[in-house]
Amino acid sequence: MKRESLGELEELVLLTVGSLAGQAYAVTILEEIAEQAGRKPDVTAIHSVLRRLEAKGFVTSSMGGATADRGGRRKRFFTLTVAGRKVIDETMLVRMGLYKKLLTILGS
Repeated sequence: MKRESLGELEELVLLTVGSLAGQAYAVTILEEIAEQAGRKPDVTAIHSVLRRLEAKGFVTSSMGGATADRGGRRKRFFTLTVAGRKVIDETMLVRMGLYKKLLTILGS
């Protein structure tokens, strides 16, 4: 079976969704990526990635309640799925394995 791969922004968004523990919607994801990674992708890019991740089964979404501060609009909250956790675990294992190999070569 072919392993699912993630693009860099997909990986960042997926990690961020998991780290926000139930409070992940496009704006909070964008703010967290800006704070943690020093990057500020466009909010439309975040929405596109979230749609792709949901289509792949790595996140699920649900609508929150309408709020007055958003003009009565609702927020779409995202949650990491078991499949999302699995793919991020596999990705991190590959990265850590390569990093440890690098450290061995450099003698650190």
